[in-house]
Amino acid sequence: MIAVAQSLREQVAWACRIIGLEGYADLTLGHVSALDGDGVIWIKRKGVALDEVEPSDVVPLGDTEATLHLETVLHEAVYRARPEVGAVIHGHPPYATALGATRGELEILTHDGVLFADGLGRFADPDLIVEDEQGDSVAAALGNRRAVLLENHGVLVVGKDVPWAVLTAATLERAARLQSIAATLGQLRPIAPKLARELEPVKYRDAFVAEYWQAWQRQVARAGGRLGGDQP
Repeated sequence: MIAVAQSLREQVAWACRIIGLEGYADLTLGHVSALDGDGVIWIKRKGVALDEVEPSDVVPLGDTEATLHLETVLHEAVYRARPEVGAVIHGHPPYATALGATRGELEILTHDGVLFADGLGRFADPDLIVEDEQGDSVAAALGNRRAVLLENHGVLVVGKDVPWAVLTAATLERAARLQSIAATLGQLRPIAPKLARELEPVKYRDAFVAEYWQAWQRQVARAGGRLGGDQP
């Protein structure tokens, strides 16, 4: 439906480049995955930064030749628990990660917060998620929501496909950043939850996400990050 001309490997590579620009860059850490129609998970390999990922750096999870991130169990657990999810992102964006290091909650202050009208999950163990049981616990903390704060660690977000997962990741970090700014200016005035739920389907639609996806690719290209041989 979205970015149908691109292979899933290309979409994951673009997603990595995009979230790198959206505040998720952290050395070679952070990873994006997508689930194909045959049940294969395609994921960024270990050893490359988000902003330098090429399609060749996106590998099937069972690839014995590739070095994978230690926390790939996060992705496997979410796909097991949420059959409707088509893409998963884990990273350490500064504002959302900082929020997860406090007892504060994400307030619905702007249209960005509207995407999270059902709230964020929270996972209390700051350890690396390397065991299946840990991954399952994160998936349980995520529940049916779009994102979970891994307290004192980072975030995990999901989407029905790669562009939606990127939108969720970028919007979460922007919402947390705007909340940080707003808190310095005065008393917070959140949008009422009922109104936020009414606004969500108006503000966030497939057609808009497709448009944003193309705009993100142009932005990455302008920053000198076009994928090798790719023409968005």
